Amino acid sequence: MRLLLLGCSGFVGRELVPQLLKAGHQLTVVSRKPIASLEKSLPTADVDFVQIDPALPSSWEQGTLFDILKNVEGVVNLVGEPIAEKRWTSQHLAKLRFSRLSTTTALVAAMDKLRVPPKVLVNASAVGYYGTSADESFTESSKCGEDFLADLCRSWEAAAAAKPSRTRLLLIRIGIVLEADGGALGKMLPVFRAGFGGPLGNGRQWMSWIHRTDLCRLIGQGIEGRNWSGIVNAVAPETVFMMGFAKLLGQCLGRPSLLPVPAPILKVLLGDGARVVLEGQNVSSERLDRLGFKFQYPSLDFALKAITKK
Repeated sequence: MRLLLLGCSGFVGRELVPQLLKAGHQLTVVSRKPIASLEKSLPTADVDFVQIDPALPSSWEQGTLFDILKNVEGVVNLVGEPIAEKRWTSQHLAKLRFSRLSTTTALVAAMDKLRVPPKVLVNASAVGYYGTSADESFTESSKCGEDFLADLCRSWEAAAAAKPSRTRLLLIRIGIVLEADGGALGKMLPVFRAGFGGPLGNGRQWMSWIHRTDLCRLIGQGIEGRNWSGIVNAVAPETVFMMGFAKLLGQCLGRPSLLPVPAPILKVLLGDGARVVLEGQNVSSERLDRLGFKFQYPSLDFALKAITKK
């Protein structure tokens, strides 16, 4: 298939792009980054790159992106500023919303103008849709939470749901993505290797996670599988407490994991954004079993051993 990829030039894209190329897809990757900066992480010789900001509506109005959209059969939209890497100032919260909602709204509006829109739209969301809880469990049928992240995910999904009726929509609510070269684990590994690792906060918050390889495989199957539509929670079958995650990571590295990062320090660093790592949610997927998806990394122990051996 001819695919347009948005938000796929970073952490997830480093594995997703090669996977999709191996599956025989033709790819156009949109990024705000200069193409030269992507050459070390993406197979640029086999991919068409467009350097443009997809969050600007003008990028889609009878311009470069609109012309590309006319000729693709599928779109993968993973665009969005990182959630928990900066303090949640009013400016940053606005940026979190704009990066997701403006791009998705402009994309869907452009799709709606086409006589033949793309066959499939795979659009990211997050398990933050459900809010946080220490004792509740969530599946695809659970109701939306009431905090900022839940409202952001609800708005993001609503923007994608305005797509043309002929376009199949797959919304993937993604958990914490694990791999060594980025994301939360990428930041934690140097600390643990130095022997200063430990759980964040009290360690009793849930972690709903997925190995990056499985996330990319899920996206690939979602592009091709006609029965893949609606909501899918992109999380591994095994949910763990932060305390258990820290212990397993320490064991895999042969290092202690006894030094927790106190919640007040995280709140100083991240402000309200600390809630993302201090408050979790126990999320599972009912739909992945029905869709026949088989995890390559179903357990955290297996996933962390594979990652730390690299």
